[in-house]
Amino acid sequence: MRSKPLVVAAVLAGSLVLKAQTRPNDLNPILEPEIQPVSVVAYQLSQYLTARIPKLPSPSSAEQWTSEEKRWREHILKDIAFHGWPRAWVDAAPKFEDLGVFETGHGYRWHKLRFEIVPGFNSTAILYEPEHLAGRAPAIINVNGHDPLGNAAEYKQKRAINFAKRGIVVLNLEWMGCGELHQPENVHDFGVHLDLVGANELGLFFLAMRRGVDYLATLPQVDPARLGVTGLSGGGCQTIVLSALDERIKVAVEVAGFGSLESNLTHPVDTDEIEEDPTDFEAGFDYTILTALRAPRPTLLIHNAEDNCCFRADLVKPYIYTNIQPFFKLYGAEAAFAWHENRDPGTHNYQIDNREAAYKFFTTHFSLPVATAEIPSDAEIKSREEVRVGLAKDNLTILGLARKMAAGIERDPVPADSSAKAAWATKERTRLEADVRYRPVKIASAWRMWNTKNKGLETISYRFDFDNRLTATGVWLKALAVPADAPATLVLNDKGKRESGAVVSDRVNRGEQVLALDPLFMGETIPQKPDPTDWELLVATTGDRPLGIEAGQVIAAAKWLRQMSGQQSVRLETSGIRSEVVGLVAAALEPALFSEQVSRQAMSSLSFLLDTPVIFRAAPELFCLDLFKDFDIDRLTALAGPTTVALRDYAQPTAFKMPPPEPED
Repeated sequence: MRSKPLVVAAVLAGSLVLKAQTRPNDLNPILEPEIQPVSVVAYQLSQYLTARIPKLPSPSSAEQWTSEEKRWREHILKDIAFHGWPRAWVDAAPKFEDLGVFETGHGYRWHKLRFEIVPGFNSTAILYEPEHLAGRAPAIINVNGHDPLGNAAEYKQKRAINFAKRGIVVLNLEWMGCGELHQPENVHDFGVHLDLVGANELGLFFLAMRRGVDYLATLPQVDPARLGVTGLSGGGCQTIVLSALDERIKVAVEVAGFGSLESNLTHPVDTDEIEEDPTDFEAGFDYTILTALRAPRPTLLIHNAEDNCCFRADLVKPYIYTNIQPFFKLYGAEAAFAWHENRDPGTHNYQIDNREAAYKFFTTHFSLPVATAEIPSDAEIKSREEVRVGLAKDNLTILGLARKMAAGIERDPVPADSSAKAAWATKERTRLEADVRYRPVKIASAWRMWNTKNKGLETISYRFDFDNRLTATGVWLKALAVPADAPATLVLNDKGKRESGAVVSDRVNRGEQVLALDPLFMGETIPQKPDPTDWELLVATTGDRPLGIEAGQVIAAAKWLRQMSGQQSVRLETSGIRSEVVGLVAAALEPALFSEQVSRQAMSSLSFLLDTPVIFRAAPELFCLDLFKDFDIDRLTALAGPTTVALRDYAQPTAFKMPPPEPED
């Protein structure tokens, strides 16, 4: 094995003298090589998250499960979905404006509607109703997937038209990021900016759906005891969430919209949308329990045999269907829970085979003449412009709403009196621990993976195994002539240790020993390349916070470095906004551990994340629920005292790009 790339003696020739006067480029062969494969990181993280997979309840009677269902719904809505949302917004009556009726001459008419999700943020909808109704009719909410056409999508219009021709009122809801709400600042990733300012993003997405239920239930031509919902992909996810949490939804048909936490850990790319994995949504339960909450109400799950997007039938069926059948059996409602596998075309779709399965299921359980075939309606499909309703130019967006809520944040000032400040710091540190879900970890093993010792410099590459079974990697460097108890600096870089050569070289040349660390989710210690942040979403939705995990690893590594160096405290130097905040949180939680923190390419306020805006995928750990509501850079700095904090230069907004519009499924 003498050909290892870390044998760098020759590479450093001429660049080092006895005191190790390094140049940044000289360190590339030391800092760049991989210490731990990405696949190993993914395996460790999957094992860590597997321990959070909840066991399905085992109720002994229908009465017991009915009681449990009520408790689950109250918990999910009160403690998770509506966390941080003004009660007046949550409880507001539906506000729909009918902008006109359009007769078709084909047995149904349609209306253009505009409605309020929350104050200042409106959406649109199309209402389809049969021409001739005898009494009150059942009604269905048609929700949208990630299709930029929104309500103009052909397969969505065909569903609505067919339902209306069969005596069902249909409400086609527009979805944020799609159709008339297809603006850059409505990309769903901006939902985490709501988290940042203290309102769980799930609340907005849920309210946007529930407004439709509220509206249909008030219509005189609608039977409120026969309401349904259906949708594809993201619409399938909306279907199971809305129908599980709102008991008014009697019949639900979900299409390719969700799996279990277990299947998601096997295929994390299946669930890479923030509205599908909102913060804390799968902490102590998951979508399997949501499905069980449907019992005994009629529910059809449709999945595709060779889905080219997500949630393939055979990969999710055991968890979301087979394991849930006993819940329906408790009520003697086995026939109310059904499964349909689409094989033509078998890819991600809500085409005619899936639509006909939905028609049959809805008409059966709405006590209508059973429909088994689609009524041809190609000539009745409207263009995008024809179904456009129109929204005000100043209509809020997801990002705009987050900025509006941020403007209303008020925090008590940091006390000037020393005793009062000490009490304040104790209280605020407890709040910070809760916000980032900080749990102390220790380094169980520091594995020496490779070393060099040449031309005045010695280095050791480490894999750090923590006692929670997660890992980090790092490289320790020191000039040979420098004593073992030399001052110590811990270096973090948003792009990883391989990009930290300039800082490491500078500190080594000053006679210090340095640890260039890659905590989880940074540098080489990411679970997937390229990193679409699927894993970060899974961590947050199961109740942890990536920021807390990273800060915990930095604290543990700093304690290790302090012990190894014999120093009372460790100096911390960061590059980039991610490592800046990770370092500040670590210093705020353990202020005696660090002598100073110097941050480069930093930000002076977390408002930078909103104003730039910084996209979620560029800094996933920073969009931590309640973080900006409770803290800012100056407040974290005050908590870090006596650690001295210095910002040497600032991140440039041009370094962060707006996300592209939502792709079509």
